[in-house]
Amino acid sequence: MKHVLIDSDVILDFLTDRFPFSESATGILLLCQKKIIRGYITPVIVANACYILKKSNSHREIIEQIKNLLTIIDIIQIDKEVILKAANSDFADFEDALQNFAAVKHGKINTIITRNSKDYQKSTLAVFTPEMYLRQN
Repeated sequence: MKHVLIDSDVILDFLTDRFPFSESATGILLLCQKKIIRGYITPVIVANACYILKKSNSHREIIEQIKNLLTIIDIIQIDKEVILKAANSDFADFEDALQNFAAVKHGKINTIITRNSKDYQKSTLAVFTPEMYLRQN
């Protein structure tokens, strides 16, 4: 089974039903649900999703969406080592650096799925847009 980090934008596309991006985001999460791939997010992604969703959803709705999401994907850790690697990296965006180094430290993740692949140019992991990944799998 392939292990992938699913970036914030893909999760938000799914949770907010941002058309046309929500179609491919749904496709990625269906692969997770069917256990074709094992998807991961970080706590930062959960916090970002909650922050964005609170603009148009109740607290109860947000919590239910997060709980449902966590039935098909897992959360990886961000610790001091990951934060320091991100801080000392050449990544232009600190949040993307956190996601990247958390995925690298996990050890099994070899792919990042994101709509903003340019943000991960410094990554040693394979980087795909949801559409690209779905075409290959």
